[in-house]
Amino acid sequence: MPDFITALETIAPMSPVLRAALASTVRHEEFSARHLLLQPGQVARRVYFVERGLVRGYLLHEGREISSWFMREGDFVISIVSFLTRLPSTEFLELLEASALYSITYEELQALYKEFPEFNLFGRVITERYYVLSEQRAHQLRTQPAATRYAHLLADFPEVLRRVPLKHIASHLGVAAETLSRLRGKS
Repeated sequence: MPDFITALETIAPMSPVLRAALASTVRHEEFSARHLLLQPGQVARRVYFVERGLVRGYLLHEGREISSWFMREGDFVISIVSFLTRLPSTEFLELLEASALYSITYEELQALYKEFPEFNLFGRVITERYYVLSEQRAHQLRTQPAATRYAHLLADFPEVLRRVPLKHIASHLGVAAETLSRLRGKS
């Protein structure tokens, strides 16, 4: 599994002094499945990198859980609106598996951006990648039928059926559990 610094260095080479600063700043933690990294009403204080495990972002709407996304090994995880605005979150970040994560606080991240201008490139590239993913997801939900959304999910995350409970996949696709069963039967 890639560690945090190795993952960043896929974006661009990193100076030894920045690498050392990150190594001394980033926190490594392990949590059990079902651990909540964030709940509504809390301000997102950390951005995470998944070394091992699986994270689900979800909202509650009219008493139902709606899964927004799933992030796995090699992904960065953040409640972006809360993290950047410093306002309380409206979403949950839940570990679906026992997970090993690296994390850094908002304040630590800002200090690194200020001290190491080269680090801003990494933040920009990561933000751009996840913004594109967010726009693609929004487009799929607005314009594509459930079967196409399901096919995209399987193509992007082949092990999703093994790692994510079906009820979470159904809510992510915006379909009922019965519809998901029919989609699975056709593929």
